[in-house]
Amino acid sequence: MPADTRTKPVYVISVAAELVDMHPQTLRLYERKGLIKPGRSGGKTRLYSERDIEHLREIRRLTQELGVNLAGVEEVMRLQHELDDLQGEFEAEIERIEDEIRSQQQSKALPAPDDPKDRPVYVISIAAELVDMHPQTLRLYERKELIRPGRSSGKTRLYSERDIDHLREIRRLTQELGVNLAGVEEIMRLRQELDGARSRMEGNVRRIQQDITDRMTSWRELPAPEDE
Repeated sequence: MPADTRTKPVYVISVAAELVDMHPQTLRLYERKGLIKPGRSGGKTRLYSERDIEHLREIRRLTQELGVNLAGVEEVMRLQHELDDLQGEFEAEIERIEDEIRSQQQSKALPAPDDPKDRPVYVISIAAELVDMHPQTLRLYERKELIRPGRSSGKTRLYSERDIDHLREIRRLTQELGVNLAGVEEIMRLRQELDGARSRMEGNVRRIQQDITDRMTSWRELPAPEDE
């Protein structure tokens, strides 16, 4: 189904509630919590899109199958909304580049620098101290694939600044929001998916910019046609 069709608001609340096997009042609650954002008709009637229906089914899965509390669901859906928006950001960036070409402005692509935040530098004892956790907890989170430390040539775990940020986020979710481990797994999976999607989008934009620059350079270097 095309993206624009999936986001088109078409279902009134009674139909949407029936499609996801929920009470309409539950949908209103989720809207107040910011978990779902239905559109509005000219008469202010709530209208839900196919994407809204998918989000509501995901909320039901999190709460009923995984037992994730509402705070955890809020985190998951916030990340899901960010993922939904990412494609639009990419398309907007492509349109911006095309506008630059039409106005004959060149965009020079810069190589992607190595992000210092991804450099593995902290051994497990230091990483555990930085995030106020026991090293065994970090090993548990690694087995759950919530965190993926690097390895030295001698197979020693090494954690990056980004890993430290993720561990602090896990602590916030579990200690401050009371999210269970299943909920944390969903949230961190979405975070990794979001980071990866954003990185791919930026890489695609850089490749397009470089291709455009190369093509324009090639056109300028073509020999002028000879007069007959």
